[in-house]
Amino acid sequence: MSFTATLPKQRPFGATSRPDAWWVQPLFVFLGFSAFIVYSTWAAFQGLDSTHCYYWYGGKGANYISPFYSPDLFGYPVHPGIFGVVPSWWPGWIPYSPAFIILWVPAGFRLTCYYYRGAYYKAFWADPINCAVGEPRKTYWGEHYLPLIIQNCHRYFLYLGLIFILILTYDAWLAMWFTDDAGIAHFGIAVGTLVLVVNVVLLAGYTFGCHALRHLIGGFLDEPSKVSACAKGYACVSCLNHRHMLWAWLSLFWVGFTDVYIRLCAMGIWHDFRFFTF
Repeated sequence: MSFTATLPKQRPFGATSRPDAWWVQPLFVFLGFSAFIVYSTWAAFQGLDSTHCYYWYGGKGANYISPFYSPDLFGYPVHPGIFGVVPSWWPGWIPYSPAFIILWVPAGFRLTCYYYRGAYYKAFWADPINCAVGEPRKTYWGEHYLPLIIQNCHRYFLYLGLIFILILTYDAWLAMWFTDDAGIAHFGIAVGTLVLVVNVVLLAGYTFGCHALRHLIGGFLDEPSKVSACAKGYACVSCLNHRHMLWAWLSLFWVGFTDVYIRLCAMGIWHDFRFFTF
């Protein structure tokens, strides 16, 4: 006895039997991602103005630096970076901003993130535009060719991302110290301090809930490790991973707001309120 099975005909683009407003989610994802991409690109290019470092605020003895520019490896004479000013090897025909040197790390980490892939594949590429909704292409190449093969580098971006969490934690620590007119540093808390602390907490929640970290800390296997320490680490990462989408969006919004806050304080538009100093 034999029989022949046929696959259902592929739906045309946008066709679906879903009765709900399936287009709302990809629309809001598209608007949210687009707004962040436009602003972060604009903010990165603002470092081209070598006479004003609006990515750093030192008013009232504060020491705030935008996460878009941290670590500030090579700055300008008005605010030198860790290794001094603009390096001599930087090609003169390429515009320079301190953000250009480091932003590829957090950008690469988010672009290759398992959650973000599913989100922007739907919102930007309609691949598919949503579950059970027709897509505009009939073939699937997978992630075996450029540029999508870069998605397989997510675990390596994770290693670099963990280093950035340490750097941003140090930035939050520096934001708790304020220098007086005599050059003496005093511990204190201001609005900017809280902004930077919340930023690192949200970014840590997103990073430490990463799928790749769960695999790494769970024992490198396709099942949780029998080693007690690895099993507990796997459970902790899984706890954060359950809300990975929430951590991803909150941290994305807050890192942008942190840059806005520091920038407006540096421009004198907003005034950083200090709660106390010792």
